[in-house]
Amino acid sequence: MRILFLTHAFNSLTQRLYVELSRLGHEISIEFDINDSVTIEAVDLFRPHLILAPYLRRAIPQAIWKNHLCLVLHPGIVGDRGPSALDWAILKGEREWGVTLLQAEAEMDAGPVWASASFPLRAAKKSSVYRGEVTEAAVRVVKAALERLPDYRAGRWQPSPVPLRPMHALMKQADRAIDWAADTTDRVLAKINAADGFPGVKDELLGHPCHLFNAQPFPAHGPPGAILGRSGEGLVRATVDGAVRIGHVKNGDSALPIKLPAVLALAEADSLPELTGGESDIRYEEADGVGYLHFDFYNGAMGTAACQRLLAAYETARLRPTRVIVLMGGPDFFSNGLDLNRIEAADSPADESWRNIEAMDDLCRAVIETTCRLTVSALQGNAGAGGAFLALAADYVWAREGVILNPHYKNMGNLYGSEYWTYLLPRRVGDEAARDVIARRLPMGTAEARALGFIDDVFSANPAAFIREVHGRARALAMSSDIRDLLATKSARRKADEAARPLERYREEELAHMRRNFYGFDPSYHVARHHFVHKTPPSWTPRHLAKHRELGWQVPAD
Repeated sequence: MRILFLTHAFNSLTQRLYVELSRLGHEISIEFDINDSVTIEAVDLFRPHLILAPYLRRAIPQAIWKNHLCLVLHPGIVGDRGPSALDWAILKGEREWGVTLLQAEAEMDAGPVWASASFPLRAAKKSSVYRGEVTEAAVRVVKAALERLPDYRAGRWQPSPVPLRPMHALMKQADRAIDWAADTTDRVLAKINAADGFPGVKDELLGHPCHLFNAQPFPAHGPPGAILGRSGEGLVRATVDGAVRIGHVKNGDSALPIKLPAVLALAEADSLPELTGGESDIRYEEADGVGYLHFDFYNGAMGTAACQRLLAAYETARLRPTRVIVLMGGPDFFSNGLDLNRIEAADSPADESWRNIEAMDDLCRAVIETTCRLTVSALQGNAGAGGAFLALAADYVWAREGVILNPHYKNMGNLYGSEYWTYLLPRRVGDEAARDVIARRLPMGTAEARALGFIDDVFSANPAAFIREVHGRARALAMSSDIRDLLATKSARRKADEAARPLERYREEELAHMRRNFYGFDPSYHVARHHFVHKTPPSWTPRHLAKHRELGWQVPAD
């Protein structure tokens, strides 16, 4: 079946649906919802059997939904209507929420329901809930709708009209505003969580208008609203019953008002005292001969300093009396590679890009050259670009079911990439498959990744169950009777690989390409990074996504 995705962007949820429906054998093409005429043209070109709207910010044109079956994914429970659905649910403290698949009609979010699914709504960042529970529910309802489609076409089944709630308004900054003199820590967190990702909570810090993101509770007290100090690169601000650590802000007074760590965005923060306590973005735990290294960087971005801190933590872990080291990443992301926002904010983005890729390479090399321990990458969350190849530096790669991988670089201005991918990828999947993975610029699901050899195993969609299984498998590795043989084989292979072609040669050749990307005459990387960081609305759908816009495209005979 030909399915056209009509979407505002190719975000994580849309990528997951692309992977799932492609795996079922459907032919998927994607069109960004830019304007009515472009959308109508896309429908005429692709002639879809179904139009699916996983992420829209405006109504589907009447000329389309009147003549084609259009199903719209709404991140709300049955009957919920209007924008900011998930924002309102988090702010109101709903205990259960859901996803509804509606048929598009004249009135917004008012069509009959094809499928719905619900889930407990945890207290977490909106972006985390969206990538987790909302996405999993979306997969279930879309698959359910596709199963009902033959009966619908044959007239044996009809979607259900439901009583509608009044349409809620787009959440405004007045609804999100924090009253520092009255709001509890939980209330402040709910407000910032409900705005995380986009648009942030409008506030003021150190005399600057800011939008706040990425908050966690912090063990401190002080006058409500007072800035108590720094914690890492975040600022600690008192509430009426405790404090919160604000990790990232957009400084409205800055010439570059992009999302950055609070201390980096606000120069005045340098004079504040450093506070101890709270959760660290890097932590280590150990049990049964296994060391678990967790690194939970915001949005999976690993800047130069983050790579250096993680390398130091890894080197310390290698000194522990363990047999296995597991790279755990974070719950939402394993890693997405370079920190493009930090690079954009640097005095010289080219120089900072170079420092960042060198630091990533140093980290990858340390993992590759670990021959005294077995190493595992355990992907709880998504991984992209250099972060995907950091995972391959380990001996074993295990992924949670539902994780999305983007093991390529070219979408960022034809970036060549490093992280020893020219060594790591072919040895896992072969030369031909490696070239295809890098060139096609599309997301990869765990089933495809395992079949290809990119990962070794995939298990348990449930995050807690995945971690339990990782612990069990890592413990079994550490206690294996043949671990000495495994380590000897690993060491021998590394020596043979090094003799055939030194790691330094791979790095030199990769970085020669990267130097051209950063410093050469072609500014594509810098232009693409600027548009990515500043969230520039797309003017067209990339050709590799819009199958219907390929030269020579013809609609297959049905």
